[in-house]
Amino acid sequence: MIRKMCKSKIHTAIITDKNLFYQGSLGLGEDLLKAADIIEGEMILVLNLNNGNRFETYAIAESPGKIVLNGAAARLGEIGDEVIILSWSYLNDQEIQDYNMKNILLDGNNRIKKYITSE
Repeated sequence: MIRKMCKSKIHTAIITDKNLFYQGSLGLGEDLLKAADIIEGEMILVLNLNNGNRFETYAIAESPGKIVLNGAAARLGEIGDEVIILSWSYLNDQEIQDYNMKNILLDGNNRIKKYITSE
């Protein structure tokens, strides 16, 4: 059986910028991409805690500390909104035995405050 599992979760990310007239995506600091094991172009789910919007887009690299809504996603949040960013993977039952979800908690400047892997 194949199951869709949460691979990584970035908590308390703060939107720092938005660009409506840009090809759609969410820009994340390269440090966060690496910590969350997300590559550019990978699909992600964004949960906006301020307005309840949930949307799927793809990740692109930004400079450290930046979380940027681009394209249509720029209509779904405001600078200063707090978001949770999720990525996932598809695993079979055997792969799930070695599965560890990455949980990344950020400070108010979008820097990694705490990094936890589930066991």
